[in-house]
Amino acid sequence: MPLLTSGKGFIRDLERANALAIYAPLEGGFEGRYQRRLRAQGYVSLSLSARGLGDLASYLTGTHGVRPPHLGKKNIAREAAVGDIYFVPPIAGYQIEALPSWAKGLVLWVIEGYVLSQQEREYIVRLTESEPLIKVVLEMGGSRYFRWQPLADTAAS
Repeated sequence: MPLLTSGKGFIRDLERANALAIYAPLEGGFEGRYQRRLRAQGYVSLSLSARGLGDLASYLTGTHGVRPPHLGKKNIAREAAVGDIYFVPPIAGYQIEALPSWAKGLVLWVIEGYVLSQQEREYIVRLTESEPLIKVVLEMGGSRYFRWQPLADTAAS
């Protein structure tokens, strides 16, 4: 791979497939370059970690409840013993509504994608097919050079 890259092939493949699985060298640096190229082409990028996402459908496209840690403080006889539930708007839906007028779409850059199951990867592919403004880049692991393939190919295998 050349030292400087335009990223045009990456962006073209992302626009065609809507979801890509990437494999990057473990020393890092490539991810930031490609995120910069995406932002220069008019995409808004949002970085997430796949660990702890829970139910992808609720987290990305539906309102979901979360319980923050109680930090040792408990409410006696007032609320549930496990703590209050706070409802959070959908991450992807909220970002899509807040997109600037000049933006081409939203790119969800998900690190540690190898922890997702095959069913969750298939859901991501279906989500990007149903919502044309959402693109997903899923980091699937390390490689000797920066490479990518459509996520649908990894979900099927």
